[in-house]
Amino acid sequence: MLPNEVPILTVLGLASMLLRNGSFAALGFRRADSWTRILLIAIAAAALRIVLGDFVIDPLTALAWPPAAAPEGVESIAGDAGTALMYLGIVWSFAAFGEEISYRGYLMNRAADVGGRTTLAWWIAVVAVSILFGYGHYYKGPSDIIDSGVAGPIEAGAGLRIIPRRVTA
Repeated sequence: MLPNEVPILTVLGLASMLLRNGSFAALGFRRADSWTRILLIAIAAAALRIVLGDFVIDPLTALAWPPAAAPEGVESIAGDAGTALMYLGIVWSFAAFGEEISYRGYLMNRAADVGGRTTLAWWIAVVAVSILFGYGHYYKGPSDIIDSGVAGPIEAGAGLRIIPRRVTA
């Protein structure tokens, strides 16, 4: 089942982009200064995300809650290439592109706008949007709310490359 906020926020984010200047810069996108640097940041963020999840968050949340539940239908993927491709398309559309446009693009930029796009406003936006991002994963259970909420600042920090160089749109 698709989380209902992602399609709605994606449409809002894309509409915001079109109304502001018609480019992805309105959502914080810009041409990379160095693709090597981007790749290294992505690898470091992924490693941090995996280490925190496996060795800190999962063991701590297991003390209070059951592990995160897999989405419905995931068991039907094994051995079925058509179903696997369908789920891959859904995940890439909504979890990858949709969540990034929605949370990191639309919500974080608009939250930073409220604070005048200062460095402090960006950090407050990162924290607030990460909390919302965590709650957006409620359907997987309490442990994944925590896990996804912690993932938010890691992903946002990697995307922001530590904030001040954001495009003002």
